Amino acid sequence: MGGGKETPRQKMISMMYIVLTALLALNVSKQILDAFVAIEANIQKGALTQLERGNELKSDLKEELSNSDGEDGAAKRIKIETALKSIAEIDKETQLVIKNIDDAKLLLLEKLGELNKTPKDQDKDAILWVKYSENEPLRPSKLNLTALQSKDEFDTPMRELGVKELENIDKAGVGMKKVWEPYKNYRKRIVEICGTKSVEGKKYVVKLNGSVDAFKDNKDLQVAVSKLIYKGNKVDPADSSDLITLYSELTKNELDEYGHDGDIQKNVHWLGRTFYHSPMIAALASLSTLQYEVLSARSKAVGMIKSRISTGTYSFNKILGMAYPETAVLNPNENFTVSVFMAAFDTDKQPQVRPNQGKIKEIKDGVALLDMTASGSGEMQISGTVGIADKMGNVKWKDYNTKVTIATKGGSLEMPEFAILYKNYGNIVIPSASGAVSTSLSAPGCQVTPTTFNGRKGYKVKPTGGTQVKLTLSGKDRLGKSVSYGQWTYRLKSMPKPQFTTQTISKSGGRVTVSLEGSPLAATFTYQGVETDGGGLDWSGSGNVIPASALAKVRVGKKVAVTLKVVNSLTGLVERVDGNLKVTN
Repeated sequence: MGGGKETPRQKMISMMYIVLTALLALNVSKQILDAFVAIEANIQKGALTQLERGNELKSDLKEELSNSDGEDGAAKRIKIETALKSIAEIDKETQLVIKNIDDAKLLLLEKLGELNKTPKDQDKDAILWVKYSENEPLRPSKLNLTALQSKDEFDTPMRELGVKELENIDKAGVGMKKVWEPYKNYRKRIVEICGTKSVEGKKYVVKLNGSVDAFKDNKDLQVAVSKLIYKGNKVDPADSSDLITLYSELTKNELDEYGHDGDIQKNVHWLGRTFYHSPMIAALASLSTLQYEVLSARSKAVGMIKSRISTGTYSFNKILGMAYPETAVLNPNENFTVSVFMAAFDTDKQPQVRPNQGKIKEIKDGVALLDMTASGSGEMQISGTVGIADKMGNVKWKDYNTKVTIATKGGSLEMPEFAILYKNYGNIVIPSASGAVSTSLSAPGCQVTPTTFNGRKGYKVKPTGGTQVKLTLSGKDRLGKSVSYGQWTYRLKSMPKPQFTTQTISKSGGRVTVSLEGSPLAATFTYQGVETDGGGLDWSGSGNVIPASALAKVRVGKKVAVTLKVVNSLTGLVERVDGNLKVTN
């Protein structure tokens, strides 16, 4: 286009194309800059909305203070006065940062040569409509950036804010001293003021040592902020979520990557990333955004402090009567307590629940229903967090904890005709005591020891003599109160005698054994010795084997008297068992 071989007419047409393209580009650029004007205007409106929200909450407190008359209101007046004092501290910090950023904005306009020194409200040709005033210290200047002529000029923002180059920030410049440092300090102070308080004799103090200025993502930010707030401080758990939110919403990566398409520079300061080659209109919008964020944080902080005194932060339009017994498992005639209260909720703001157990089934009428499965035995702990949104949409989270008693599944059968215990044996007894946290068993004249049988807790009861024994079962309920469950009488019976299982013995000798016939108990025997008597030969030996020599003079078909000395595994007692064995070939 415009080459040496073109005719004068073609050259003229080519030049027109160039001019047209430039004009189109300028028009697109103008549309973008005008969009920034609209964005900045909306940011100004948003900042004033946040300012009014905070002021409204503070006014509510002042009204409550004026209505807290008489002796009954004395305690509340002290609380409100303390809250207003904290809010005054927050406002002082807010004023400082709002004024500093406002000074930076007006400085840029002044150096650009477009700032009208005398405010002219609603004058479409004037930039400054309402100037910052000490009478309203939290309200930024009102600007009309539609009148700004040099919207795309970027030398002034860089020069005045101390952005010499992308990676060269003047630490003593306006950007650092009037913008960045006051903003960071505000983040620190607002958390310290909100976190430091005295409640019912308990004092909570938050003093931040250090800062969070780098994070990978929001989750990483939340963890880092939580550690910072709790480090060396005594924090009220009820404030934890709000404090973390306040700090996080005012946190930016101080140093980060900047660039695109492979041309990436690392460790670039926020001032450099924001104001390097930034058009004047974009720079002013960025500064206004910081003021919006500060006023938004101030609004949240005032609401947080106010919520400690009154419920004016929350709305409700429906009330339910509710009653909960202290436990779901009770014994007959057991005293227990029922908590009765009223629940108020907003049908337009249902609670939000983060359960540690179970899944949310349904949320309606201000109540979240959880599907859960009973696990284990004894007590099952149930916990999580529940939150509700206030009038401004901020969710306030609270922990919940409760517990239920899990009864062991099973039934019991009784056979009263066979209420028998064996003497000298550790009879296993499994108690059943509903509602008991622990049990104990007593039996006079018996040795009682805890045991486990098929995974169930029980006792071994070992009687030593007499004709009967009384078993008494007692325990403690969930409140630690002793409970008696009853007394049962058992007859005592001697362990069945072992009998020979061997009826014959070979002439060549053999082994002799016994067993506990007719007993449900499985017993084993240790053989200590054997004796023979009869047939013209008396013989004795250890174990339970009779040799051929002991039977040499006994004729086949005759019987020989045998005595075994055994130890019963069930009782540990030594017993003598007599029998007659027929001698065979």
